[in-house]
Amino acid sequence: MAPSELGRIDRRPGLAVIALGLVIGVLANLTSIPDFATYGMIIWISGVVLVCMGWERGKRHQLPVLHLIFMLPLPQILYWHMTIFLQGVSSELGVWFVRLADIPVYLDGNIIDLGIYKLQVAEACSGLRYLFPILSFSYLTAILYRGPFWHKALLFIMAAPVTVVMNSFRIGVISILVNFYGIEQAEGFLHFFEGWVIFGMCIAILFATAVLLQRLTRNPKSLRETIDIDFDGLPSEAKRIGGLTKSRGLIVAMLMTGIVSLAFLTAPRPDHVEISRENFALFPTSVGDWSGRSIPLTSDVEEVLGATDYVQTFYTSDNPRTPVSFFSAWYETQTEGEGLHSPEVCLPGGGWEIYSLENHEVSVPGTIYGTFEVNRAVIQKGLEQQLVYYWFEQRGKRMTNDVAAKMSVMWDSLTRSRSDGAIVRFTTPIDGDVATADARIQEMMEELLPRLPNYIPE
Repeated sequence: MAPSELGRIDRRPGLAVIALGLVIGVLANLTSIPDFATYGMIIWISGVVLVCMGWERGKRHQLPVLHLIFMLPLPQILYWHMTIFLQGVSSELGVWFVRLADIPVYLDGNIIDLGIYKLQVAEACSGLRYLFPILSFSYLTAILYRGPFWHKALLFIMAAPVTVVMNSFRIGVISILVNFYGIEQAEGFLHFFEGWVIFGMCIAILFATAVLLQRLTRNPKSLRETIDIDFDGLPSEAKRIGGLTKSRGLIVAMLMTGIVSLAFLTAPRPDHVEISRENFALFPTSVGDWSGRSIPLTSDVEEVLGATDYVQTFYTSDNPRTPVSFFSAWYETQTEGEGLHSPEVCLPGGGWEIYSLENHEVSVPGTIYGTFEVNRAVIQKGLEQQLVYYWFEQRGKRMTNDVAAKMSVMWDSLTRSRSDGAIVRFTTPIDGDVATADARIQEMMEELLPRLPNYIPE
């Protein structure tokens, strides 16, 4: 491109995109959400490309910039929903592969029961750790592929089902090996190595598909011609960067970035809000006519929960068959990877099915809670049913929607310098009619909620 042409290109869209990226970056740092800041950086890079090349050329080079999204972890709320979904699918397909080998097997949620051995399809086995790298690889393959658009789309779209099926096949193979040779087949180096083998097979399937698509065209190309990985002439092309002449657009982009960065680095930060609360270890186990027993979570569940503090207590009164379980997990911060996730996401992993789920209004007179809405769910496993009330305690607000709770975290982090919060859950068996279970939970709520603000600050 000649210097005269460089002076005429439209850089204004790029400047607008750079400004948007800077605003997002500042907001992300003020709310202490690192992932959000990285999205701002990607938008800023997109703007830099548009400023350097102009709108007409720059918009055709946004696909490589978009690929940077794959370097980021998924937002936590989306991560958990996808993890639980993929765990369920992988468990079902894995058991199907086991049954193909004529081995008796039973699936309870995400637990594969082989009789002597039980295998849990844990978070790490959901396939999500494979899915993002393989999606990234298929995205690059689609960009570099020389062929019709539908070929490119197919190469990208097929990455997800291929990953899920191959991960399920891996789970099935591990289960078969455990059935014949013992539980050590699901542990240590062998388990790790099997994962890499499946990953390599997924990549090989994508390459084979690209070659096969070319074989089906009228003028098939070689693999080198099919995937545009020709680096001939790259050094000479790279030297053209030094030929960029100064322009008002580039100068403005540089000044915008420098001024905003300097202002943010030198501006005073809001004071950190000290949160005063009691530890859940002091939560009462005897209230009214109820006596309780606190039971800690297993270490692996604690790790997944990632809470700053939690309590799980089972209360009983005159009828030991119908206890009420109280659970609450409190997070000091919900902006840096930790944070609550809905029971709607994790209950299916334990084999429970959500029979019904609705908003339900409850009243706790004489307390700061008054009348508010909770999520009311009836869950079922086999013939057993339980009633669940749960909601999200968010700095003096009670919320039923996990997405709205996440949005409130961002706002309060910016305006109040607070991102703490908790989930509160009451559970009881349905021993008879649902109305009796409702009354039992609400009786327990009247006993416990007046004490809760000491442990979950308003």
